[in-house]
Amino acid sequence: MKNITINRREMLRNAAFLGGLPVLSVLGGVPFVFAEDKPAQDAVKKLGWAIGPQIYSFNRFPFDEAIKKVKETGSTSFELYSGQRLSKNKPVNVGPNLKGDDLKFFNDLLAETGCKPHAMGVCPADKAHFEFAVKIGISVLNVEPSFKDIPNVNKLAEEYKIKVGLHNHPKASIYWDPEIVLNQLKDSGELVGACCDTGHWLRSGLDPLESVKKFKGRIVSFHIKDLQKQGNNFVFVPLGKGDCKIVEILSEVAAQKVKCPFSIEYEAEWNNNVKPVTESVSFFRETAAKLI
Repeated sequence: MKNITINRREMLRNAAFLGGLPVLSVLGGVPFVFAEDKPAQDAVKKLGWAIGPQIYSFNRFPFDEAIKKVKETGSTSFELYSGQRLSKNKPVNVGPNLKGDDLKFFNDLLAETGCKPHAMGVCPADKAHFEFAVKIGISVLNVEPSFKDIPNVNKLAEEYKIKVGLHNHPKASIYWDPEIVLNQLKDSGELVGACCDTGHWLRSGLDPLESVKKFKGRIVSFHIKDLQKQGNNFVFVPLGKGDCKIVEILSEVAAQKVKCPFSIEYEAEWNNNVKPVTESVSFFRETAAKLI
């Protein structure tokens, strides 16, 4: 692994804000000082946002290992996905089937790491997942229900007081086009809105920034990723280094006064992608500070 260059002035600045002690994580055995400082983290909160990985980014690992990788990124907020194995020694998957000792094991891991899920998805929009969300304190479910199930989704959202984001996988998923999502939202209540996936819009030939603008007043959550087009392919890169216009999108979301969670997805380098996710968390926080 290449040496990680740490700007000395940045390190000292971080140390000053943290009582003289820089926050360290270990990435591949190399100490890494988080680029963001406390004011940058506070800026995210002031904007009403939460930032952290979609834990699917670490889906090659069971939950008890993946949650530690979440903490390594400098995050305490993250998005669950339904179906991740709880641990190598526990064959149950994270989701509504967690009960008894398995649920206690799950909650103990959250307490141990200080992490808290801000959303769950993309998951079924059924009663079991709404009940699970309430049980563990999740406020947003990101889903892709059939069009005919939208009335029931609205009913469940109102019953459990859980926000629901209609998520856009790439073309030709049923929600790939913002206009399709908006059409489904016409008769939906305020708890049901859009889960904006920046990378999937780019893959579908859409402008992510223009897509975000269309959802003014209806954004519930983000799956935020950055991709760089290379020939006919799209390559994952840390936030701010690709073609998804992340800075412009965050500026637009701030202008819209949207308060919502952002889940970073980095679906590459599956066995060793903590570093680019950490860079993405830092970039997001630094951008939030500039917006403030």
